[in-house]
Amino acid sequence: MSHTLFKVAGIAVLGLVLFLALTLRPVPAHVTYGVSFSIIQAEDLGLDWRTTYRAVLGDLKVRELRIPAYWPRVESKRDEYNWNELDFQMQEARARDAHVVLAVGRRLPRWPECHIPGWAQKLPWEEQKVELRAYITAVVERYKGNSAVTYWQVENEPYLSAFAFEHCGELDEAFLEEEIALVHSLDSRPVLVTDSGNLGTWTGSYKNGDAFGTSLYVYFWNPEFGQFKTKLPAFVYRMKERLVDFIYGTKPTFLIELSLEPWLVGPTADASLETQLSRMDIEKFDEIVTYARQTSFSTQYLWGAEWWYYLKEKQGHPEFWTKAKELYSESE
Repeated sequence: MSHTLFKVAGIAVLGLVLFLALTLRPVPAHVTYGVSFSIIQAEDLGLDWRTTYRAVLGDLKVRELRIPAYWPRVESKRDEYNWNELDFQMQEARARDAHVVLAVGRRLPRWPECHIPGWAQKLPWEEQKVELRAYITAVVERYKGNSAVTYWQVENEPYLSAFAFEHCGELDEAFLEEEIALVHSLDSRPVLVTDSGNLGTWTGSYKNGDAFGTSLYVYFWNPEFGQFKTKLPAFVYRMKERLVDFIYGTKPTFLIELSLEPWLVGPTADASLETQLSRMDIEKFDEIVTYARQTSFSTQYLWGAEWWYYLKEKQGHPEFWTKAKELYSESE
């Protein structure tokens, strides 16, 4: 064999070893499942959000929650804070010894991904930043004494420009770092920063947070292509995690948003039941849960509990809720 072939073979072997080092990780024997709960989504589905939230805690027995502190809900009028909704959620969580990731910022989960009170939308960015600091400070000060809070999430997928750009504009990375520093100055609990699993590089979010969370979406739909799926090999998630771990050091990592509801381009309740179930049926649900386990994240927050409850209570389809109940019973 020529010297060149030896070199090529050596490089190939080295590449294989590096690949395995970056991706090999045991699939956890036990996965802890949580929920990202959104008042906005529950209301859009015509549900009583308090009843839905209590069902998530009481019937599903979820004990890991991500709750957005939506700025327009907290401060719909300038300098007037309404804590009724968040107080209820936090008190109910604490009463059941649940753990909460409490998310603050403009970019928070659920369409349009960027949530700004009407009065603040009219402000120049520099003035809006002043108001954002005040709102974040108010939320952290109010709930830092609540033992249910385990992480503060600052913004949601801030480095992803695909969805919230129209409403939030370009990322002001210096201000994101300032928001994180502000939360650190107010409370000792760690800050979680998130990024897209399909589209994100993870570097900025992983670097800036004390912990990292990523999303996982498999089934999509748009008018041009209809339904399609982007099922990356599970090792891609392990490889990306190992890379950022190598660069920035080991941090807690979560699958913070595992989509188990239909991908739609309008309000869910406006779509026919047939359309909803064609985009997410129970077979897809099972497929996604099985696939997500292969990514090796030991804590996974499921996305869609409001929809499962809506199907059970309003559409006569309890199978998603029942299936989820089985998952949560396994994670106890």
